[in-house]
Amino acid sequence: MYVNTVGPEAPRVVDVVVIGAGAAGIGAARRLANSRLSVLVLEARDRPGGRAHTLTGRSGAAIDLGCGWLHSADRNPWAAIAEATGFIVDKGEAPWMRPRIDVNFPISDQRAYHKAFAVFEAKLRAAASEPDRPAAELFDEDTARWRPMLDAFSGYYNGAPFADISVHDYAAYQPTDENWRVVQGYGALIRSQAEAMPILYESPVLSIDHGGAMMRLTTPSTTIEARVVILAVPAAVLAHEDIRFEPPLPDKTAAAQALPLGHVDKVFLKLARPEAFEPDTLAVGRTDTTDAGAYTFRPLGHALVEGFFGGALAEGLEREPAGAFTAFAIDELTALFGSAFRRELAPLAESDWGIDPFTRGAYSHARPGMAHMREALRRPVRERLFFAGEACSPHAFSTAHGAYETGVAAAEAVLAELAPEEVERQRDEEEDERMRNGR
Repeated sequence: MYVNTVGPEAPRVVDVVVIGAGAAGIGAARRLANSRLSVLVLEARDRPGGRAHTLTGRSGAAIDLGCGWLHSADRNPWAAIAEATGFIVDKGEAPWMRPRIDVNFPISDQRAYHKAFAVFEAKLRAAASEPDRPAAELFDEDTARWRPMLDAFSGYYNGAPFADISVHDYAAYQPTDENWRVVQGYGALIRSQAEAMPILYESPVLSIDHGGAMMRLTTPSTTIEARVVILAVPAAVLAHEDIRFEPPLPDKTAAAQALPLGHVDKVFLKLARPEAFEPDTLAVGRTDTTDAGAYTFRPLGHALVEGFFGGALAEGLEREPAGAFTAFAIDELTALFGSAFRRELAPLAESDWGIDPFTRGAYSHARPGMAHMREALRRPVRERLFFAGEACSPHAFSTAHGAYETGVAAAEAVLAELAPEEVERQRDEEEDERMRNGR
């Protein structure tokens, strides 16, 4: 549990309240930290990080139950923050870029699958110039054999099958080929940036009255007034109306409901004889069904197996008692490597993001016909209620860096509204820096 960092007497009136201490909220608070504005972060959990959560001490390795990859690392702000703050960044090749273990997936079949996937994704990109529709409508006889694996991929990637995915939204995502890892854990990196921030933990916001000159925010223990609020909470929290607005904001609820959080979860198992596997090798549980896990053996060389589950499979296992992901993974891996392999595996940890009351899912996708709702969710209300989070990102949704960037953008908008002179001062300083460096 983290200790509140605002002292015994938290302020009751502030310039800016940031709701949520995940990647977006931390991005916003970081940008506001050196301004003259008073800032308070309200976090529902007893820790920072949101969907970024690193466990340590269980295996000698950092276990990221949430985001684990610095996607688009060559332009990911978290990569620069990591290197500037002493975190070690591993730039090795991602497991999915290599051939998979071929025990149930011959190399010839792997080549055929990758070819079918490339053809399907090219069709998705081309269809982005046409009226929006479900991505699954682009399946054809050329991809029929691989449809279970393609939908399994969509479960890992989008949290839902391609039937629920907007073609326009899928095409809007703009990744690069650089995918790195933080050795100490992505969640640990994000958490580290919250340490000096004014945060009240275990303070879920129940309601926001934005009808008066000052906004009034109610938590279970206090009421706080603010000139401006940045909401950096998962879209599902807004979709389920866990925060009540007065006056109501039905357009925001509708936008959030159009951007549901899919189901993606992880399991970690201790591997008794790691030498039997090459580091960072990938295996698929099955190739003939969507309900299959993907498994990375020895991530970063550790004696672990990291299992990944998405879509309906993850959603179903979330509803079962604790340990369901672990049991499924061990059964599936035993079916792959033989009954004796069961003795080689021991439970370590598993996630359950879909039943987490402060998350209600993993990351967002747009329903078919609803890709424009990302902009609708991001749009501020009367220049006093600002919205941030991965679901608000136009081109990096579902990522921690997309969330961070929207938090920074919301903070920039707040500064332009409440402290325009500080924005101008920063621009002058940046221009002076460019002049000094001869750029």
